[in-house]
Formats: sequence, C-alpha cells, structure tokens
Amino acid sequence: MKLPLRLLAAALPLLLLAACVHKEAVRPVQADYTVLLDQQRAREHQLAKVDHWVLQGKIGVSGQVNGKSDGGSGTLVWTQNGDSYEFVMRGPVGAKSFRLNVTPDGAVLDGLEGGPVRSPDAETLVEKALGWRVPLRDLRAWALGLRADSGPAELKFGADGLPSQLVQDGWTVSYPAWDTTHPQAVPSKVFAESPPNKVRLSVESWSFH
Repeated sequence: MKLPLRLLAAALPLLLLAACVHKEAVRPVQADYTVLLDQQRAREHQLAKVDHWVLQGKIGVSGQVNGKSDGGSGTLVWTQNGDSYEFVMRGPVGAKSFRLNVTPDGAVLDGLEGGPVRSPDAETLVEKALGWRVPLRDLRAWALGLRADSGPAELKFGADGLPSQLVQDGWTVSYPAWDTTHPQAVPSKVFAESPPNKVRLSVESWSFH
C-alpha cells in the first residue's frame, strides 16, 4: 500500500528524528570527571600495595647531548623489588647496553666502558654517564599509570575511563594503550616528554608477584 505523497512528506521529519534519537541512545557517555577521579584514586590505592613486579618491553630515549640530538633504544627488563629496582637494557649490535641497579643506598651503572660507576642519585648517574635525562624517580608511578608523589598532577581521561594524559613535574605523559587483563588495568604504552627529552615505553608483558 502506497502512502499519499502528502502523508509521506509529513511523516519524514518524524522518521528522521526517531533515527537520530536511536543513534544518540547507543553513543557511549563519558562519566563525570569526579567519578573518573575517584576510580583513579581506587586504582592508585590498590597498585600502591604492589611493589614486586617485572616489566618487559622496549624503551626509546632521546634528547640533547652536548648540543646535539642523541638517544638510544632497545629491549628493557625492569624488575621492581620494593624500594629497589634493576633496569637491564640491551640495544642493537653496537648500541649502548647496560644494567642499572638502584637501592635506597644509591645506584650502580654497569656495562659501559670503564667499569661500574656509582652515585647516590640514579637520575644524575644516568644523565652523566649516558647523557640521557630520564625521570626515574617518577617513572615507577607513571609506568603503572599512577600519579607520582613529586607534586601536583593534572589528569585527562579517555573514553575507556582510564588516564589518557598526565602532566606532572614538567613532563607530559601520554597513555595510548592499556592492558586490561590484570585485576587493575596497567599501561601497555607510556610516552613521557619534557622537550627536548622523550622517553617511550612499549610494554610487552607485566608480571606481578
């Protein structure tokens, strides 16, 4: 049965309105910022209790060394044991490879020409020996998608309700991807930048103990 043209013209706006309403109904709605912040606090509370873990993946570092752009990349095994941790970075053939051991008593960098070097401060040691500025004090928290205790932080959240960006201590940390297979979601990509310095982590696996 065909509708008269006049009735079809009258019904068309209603049909279009119904289609728009249906489209809007299935669109995901972002939670209120205070709700997302409360969820983040709950994540931080849970993950703050987890201080024994192993991160395996790749790392890239770049910045200015003696006025020239420089950097390095390679595989990374990061083992966290309470307040102590170990970085083992292996670069491509001919590139920098090293082991960094950090305890509350100080840091030891091994694997470079000239033998092990020591310093009370890990960040100073890495910058002096390699020329790289890496925010090691904050990176432990940022790698887990948490705010560090170094001062105020600004957070932005993605459509999934997880942090998409964190600004703290002069660094902007972006989270392009997350691993949601664990009881608490953890980042699988962490990009930290404080021009001209950049640190990029691509996590292949997290292991919690």
